[in-house]
Amino acid sequence: MVQGVKDQQLQEKILKALDSHPICSFATIEGNKPKVRYMALFNDELTIYLATNKKTHKVEELQQNPNVHILTGFDGKPSSIILQIEGTAKLSQNEELKEKLWQKDFDQWFDGKRDPNYAVIEITPTMIEYTDGEGKPEVWQG
Repeated sequence: MVQGVKDQQLQEKILKALDSHPICSFATIEGNKPKVRYMALFNDELTIYLATNKKTHKVEELQQNPNVHILTGFDGKPSSIILQIEGTAKLSQNEELKEKLWQKDFDQWFDGKRDPNYAVIEITPTMIEYTDGEGKPEVWQG
């Protein structure tokens, strides 16, 4: 029972960190090397979403290898809360999800919510490392 409480507390800390850090570095695999870019991060509980154009290299990379890594939270201070997230990704064209994630800023990349190139990368975490700068990292396993 104690382990379950500890897992729940860790998950709550992770969710708070995800909600507090809307930008992440997102790594895919290009060939056999990592390729990293900054992206806006959205989440629903521990499922992570990134808006993208489906005609990008990252989408091609995900089709070849769905394993991804996300780093978020560092704010330049030793006490930063940092999340390192490993997971698997897939492309979603779910219209409800696209509607939910849409932001006015996306107008610079897409011709509205119905743009056929607007898609969402859906990431299912397999491991999340939570570090708060004060103790040993805590690890959530999916």
